[in-house]
Amino acid sequence: MKKAILIFGLVSLTVLVSAFRSDATKAPANKENCYRTNEFSTVLTLEESIKFSEVPFIGNSFIGFREAVGFKESRNRYHIVNKFGYLGKYQFGKSTLKRLKIYNVENFLKNPETQEKAFKALCSLNKHILRKDIKRSVGKTINGIEITESGILAAAHLSGAGNVKKYLRSNGGNNLSDAFGSSIEYYMTKFSGFDVSWIDADKNPVV
Repeated sequence: MKKAILIFGLVSLTVLVSAFRSDATKAPANKENCYRTNEFSTVLTLEESIKFSEVPFIGNSFIGFREAVGFKESRNRYHIVNKFGYLGKYQFGKSTLKRLKIYNVENFLKNPETQEKAFKALCSLNKHILRKDIKRSVGKTINGIEITESGILAAAHLSGAGNVKKYLRSNGGNNLSDAFGSSIEYYMTKFSGFDVSWIDADKNPVV
């Protein structure tokens, strides 16, 4: 009887350990953690992420905002192009890069520092374009969403400043989504509450 109990215990323990290992190797069920992982292959190292930080990474700082947007767009990978042709860590379109006077796509993909400068420049440009809407709308609630400056800038990165302007001026009636289903309101919510106050509004930002 003692031997039977011992054997049963060992078998049960083996099954339990195997189940634990199986669960640990499963892909995460959370959609956010799986975002676009099938489209990208280059992994950003921690050293790369820190190298181009202008201030220490703090949760609600601009660097926190930058890294959160980068993770959402590409899981913070610099050297990738998605199936629609959007480029790099922040998934820039070629027309946006041209507006920032960046014409060499290959060099852009190989240069993380240029990508970080381009993101900051685009934030400055969008802040200039949306300066009146930021002043009028921050602090208000639209469709249950508290409007913040960082939410506005993130939504502008997603859909363009013009579409964010339409959203705000229509009181939430123009809630555009991208090809992956991410909407202006989703970005407004996801990226709210970051401190982007030190980004200057600039009509002609320099990369």
